[in-house]
Order: sequence, then C-alpha cells, then structure tokens
Amino acid sequence: MGLITFDKTQLINLEYSLHKEMVRSNRSGSFSCATILGCNTRKYHGLLICPQHQLDGQHHVLLSKVDETIIQRDAEFNLGVNKYPGRFHPKGHKYVRDFTAEIIPAVTYRVGGLVLTKETMFVTEKEMVMIRYTLQQAHSPTRIRLNPFLAFRNIHRLSKRNIDLDTKYTSVPNGIRVRMYHGYPFLYLQLSKKNGQYVHAPDWYNDLEYIHEAERGYESHEDLYVPGFFEIPIRKGESIILSASTDEVNPLSLTRLFAGEIRKRTPRDSFVNSLRNSAGQFFAIRDQQASITPGFPWMDYSGRYTFIALPGLAIAAPKKDICKLVIDRMIARIKGPLFPETIVNQKTVFDAADTSLWFFHAMQHVFADMDKADIWKQYGSVIKQILEGYAQGAPAGIALHENGLIHIDAGSPMLTWMNAVSDDRCVTPRYGYVIEVNALWYNAIRYAVELAEAAGENAFTLKWIPVVRQIEEAFSEVFWNKKEGFMADFVYGGVQNRQVRPNQLVAAGLKYTPVSTDQIKQVLDTIVQQLLTSRGLRTLSPQDPGYKGRYQGDAYARDNAYHQGTVWVWPLAFFADAWIKVYGKQGRDHICKLFKEFEDTLTEAGIGTVSEIFEGDPPHRACGAISFAASIGALLQIAKTCKIINT
Repeated sequence: MGLITFDKTQLINLEYSLHKEMVRSNRSGSFSCATILGCNTRKYHGLLICPQHQLDGQHHVLLSKVDETIIQRDAEFNLGVNKYPGRFHPKGHKYVRDFTAEIIPAVTYRVGGLVLTKETMFVTEKEMVMIRYTLQQAHSPTRIRLNPFLAFRNIHRLSKRNIDLDTKYTSVPNGIRVRMYHGYPFLYLQLSKKNGQYVHAPDWYNDLEYIHEAERGYESHEDLYVPGFFEIPIRKGESIILSASTDEVNPLSLTRLFAGEIRKRTPRDSFVNSLRNSAGQFFAIRDQQASITPGFPWMDYSGRYTFIALPGLAIAAPKKDICKLVIDRMIARIKGPLFPETIVNQKTVFDAADTSLWFFHAMQHVFADMDKADIWKQYGSVIKQILEGYAQGAPAGIALHENGLIHIDAGSPMLTWMNAVSDDRCVTPRYGYVIEVNALWYNAIRYAVELAEAAGENAFTLKWIPVVRQIEEAFSEVFWNKKEGFMADFVYGGVQNRQVRPNQLVAAGLKYTPVSTDQIKQVLDTIVQQLLTSRGLRTLSPQDPGYKGRYQGDAYARDNAYHQGTVWVWPLAFFADAWIKVYGKQGRDHICKLFKEFEDTLTEAGIGTVSEIFEGDPPHRACGAISFAASIGALLQIAKTCKIINT
C-alpha cells in the first residue's frame, strides 16, 4: 500500500472523504483544487483555476468540475457526486473503490464487472489540466459521457444564473471552444480520441451547495453552466484523455504529453518526497519573473510569508536560481524601506514592520553558498535602502529609538504577523518594542555588516556596528523577564506584555541573536511547557484567559482565534534551531521526533501537504489554507537540521 491511499470504506463515508482535499499547481500560477471524490465543497474548488491579469489580476475558476456517466446496454451509471440543499445527486461515491496519490491523483470505480480508473494531471508549464480515463475491465460495450461544469468567475465569488452568458461554441479538433463571458480567454475542451461525439445542450445546474462555505459562515450556493456533453466509446484496456486548456492543443499529442508529465513528478512515496513535491507547487514564473503563492486555495500574495517560506522552499526549489528570481521580483516592488505586504483590490499595501527584516533572513539561507562580497555587490544598495529607511523613520508608525531598538506606535497595532482584524478591531494588538521585530532588526544589521566587511565597505560597518552594540545592551534589559524566565512579547511605556507566545522563538533561533544561551534554554523550557504541540506552536498559552483552543465558526469567531491559541507550524523551525543551539547534536533526536509526527498530516486535510494552522486543543484539527508555504518550508528546514534531507 502506498503512502497516500484511501479505501472503499473511507471513500463512501462522505463525512470522512469530503474533508480530504487535494491541490495541484504549475509554474504558470494556475492550480487545481478539489476533494478526493471530485465533489466541490468550497467556492475555491475547481479543475482549472487561472490568474486573469487582463481582468483583476486574481485567480478565476474556469472549469469547475467534470462529471462522468458510464453507459452499458442503455443503463447509465453516474460517477459524479454533487451536493444540493438536503441531498446528494448523483451519488457516484457508491461506485468508488480506492484513491491513491503517490504520483498523480487516481480514483478507481467499479460498476458491476466494469472497472474504470480516473487520473488527473495538471500540466507543468501551461494553463492546462488533463483527465485520463482507463477502462481496466468490462464485459459489455461501454461508452463514457463527460459533462463539463463551467464557472468563469473570480475565485472569491460565486457564479449565478444570468442572461449575459454566451452559449455559443466553436468546433476544434476533437472538441470545442467555449467562453462564458467576454474578456475571458476561451476554454478548449478536447479529447485524445477522434470518434467522440459532442452534443451541445446548454443548461444551468442550480444551487450546488458548498458545505465548507456554509460552515465558515459564507454564501454557499452556486449555479454552474454545462454547455453540453461528450460521449465516447471506450474499449477494455483503452485510455482516453480529456484536456481543458486556455490554448488549443494537438489531440494527437495528449497521450505523449501525459506520459511526459508523469516522468517529471516527484513521487509521494515518503514524507520528505511529499514535502518536496508540495514545495515546488508554491513557485510561479511569468515573463521570467518568479513569485511565491503563500497558500492554497485562497491566498494570492504575501511579502511576509514569501520571505518566511523561502529558506525552506529553497531546499526543494524546482529550478536553479528560482529563489533568486523571487527575491529580485520582491526587490522590484520595494517602496522606500518597505516591501509590499499584501495586495487588496489591486492596491499594494505596505503595512508591516517586519516584512523587510524577514528579507535578510531569507537571504541568509538562499545565498548561504554565495560569495559574501558578490552578495553585497548585487544587493548592497537595497540593504542600505532598508536599514537607512528604518533609521530615518519608516512610514506607518515605525521608528528607531536611541537604544537601537525599533519602536511601533500604539496607533499602529497590527504591523506584525499577528494582524487579524475583527469588526475593525485588531484582535492581537502588538506595539512598542516588539520581540521578533527587534530580533529580526538585530539579525539584519549583523548580516549586513558581515556582507559589507567582506566587500570592504568600511564606512558602512563603522556606521552600523555601534547600533549593534546598542541593541545588545538594551535587548535583555527591555525584553527579559528574569522572574519567569522568558521574553516579553512586546514592551510599551516600560511595561512588559507577559503573555506567553512563540514570537520569542524567533529571537532564540535566528543566526544572529542578542539572547544568551542560558536565556534561550529558559525560553525553551517555557515553550515546551505551554506552547509546544505535535503540530507546531500555540500562539498563546492555554493558561492565558484569552486562549482559544478551537478554530471554527464564522469569520468573526475564526478571526478571534487566529492568533489566540491556534497552532502554527512555521515557528517550529526557530524552535529547532534554538534547541540545537542549546543541546547540540544530542538534541537532534528530539527535533527528529517532532518532524516525524507530521507524517500523519499528509492524509488529514490537504492530501500530500501540510495545512496553514491547527487547533490549539487536541487532537489539533487542521484548519486554514489546506497547503501553506511557510508550513512546508519550516518542515524542510527541520529535515535539513536533522540531516534527513540533503541539499
């Protein structure tokens, strides 16, 4: 049995199988996301989801799904599964026998003496998905009918029946070309087999219900357009491929293309290979510019998580120098000392105190083997731009104080990664001297000085070494809580916030830190007692009255739990580095044990990948984005620390 498999008993139990989702992406920035049964439970599910730069720059669902019907002796067996209010129709899950995803997702159906396998392949370099149907067994002449469900809408919205629909189609080799609305690209639906028949029968399927949207408190009903259906005879042992693409393809090339794509895949035959496979899916390249998708299926852009994820993703980067392209693309977007944090309604937002400082941490790892003088030659100007910008008073309430520490104005309480907002209120306000911001600031200066010294930039080092000394003198005095043995989360007006949070791990785990080894040991003791779980670090101690152990309900409830106890994976990389600092090689076994406990996550929610967050209370249910770049990156870093993976 493979690492990622589900059997009939699991699959026919919809309470179980409809919570198992799989995402596949490619270098073009497109992706596919659905439950393992093909029943859509989110508005973010679809077989072909592509960025639409000519519309709004966001992802749009073109092809939502394809439902299959097997026809033998005039008897029809519907293999699809769709949820409507109060019922499932059809109920094709009763025919499912197994699911595997070692290389690509494959579902096997049995209808009497007929056995059919369905494999889904997302093409690496094109906006294209292929579905291969193979008739393994059959005792009677068999035909297969394919019904494509189209959406042509923004991924964050839902399609509704309307009069603006374009019902026309154009015949192309072995298929059709359709486009629901002007402004979109055409969708080409083509078969690898010539004698397939297309019957044009345009119709709306109304009120498909997405149970995950209902659970999250959002609108959950959608109308999808089916332009018609393909019907094709299929013989025992034969394979037929349906392709959906934004470009016309040569049908004769589909079989060869499918086989070629399989050869490119990293098999998910081990936990590490699954992480490698997942890591490659976050990279996108367009016009020789690379970017990181922070998480699937709804995340579009995050400067912060691009930099947090890069050290780990670089270990499994799909192409040489792709991480450098990501960094260069980020630099092209910088404004003053700040990198963009998010893009909202096509507006770039620079509302972060830490994103530009995470840039230095990413460089330390991505360029670890590069000559330091060469790094300075290429990036010295942007390094100066960032540090001097902070020193002169970066915008958005960020200032450098005389003690060398970065201070955030109380009027800007959401400039760190704990920035959830509920009813226009910052749920986890953090301001003044913030622990990880100042740890990153110290690390950034130390790294910059290291590069400048290698390049002989004496004027730069003479300017910034005194700031390093100031921070070293002030850091413990400001943040260290000697009585309780941990670091304050933030300090404002001389008053320490003593909530136990994982942010102090960043200070403990960074390469350059003003925290002593003895202090790191005490921090780790506190973290192990109150925050460490088998799925990462809680964002708040359960002993705190503000702790939220469950992440569920509507947006209000979830936002109020997001950083109030919910477990995050990415701080675990800093825990591992801090642990090795204190316990050396002898401590590696403990870190390896934590790493191996994550293998179970591969079949918990996002199949073959790791979720964004987990609930703070046991059994630590997976939540949030089903595949998160920073989670994968952290685990790859830990695998490297444990020497489980080589680079």
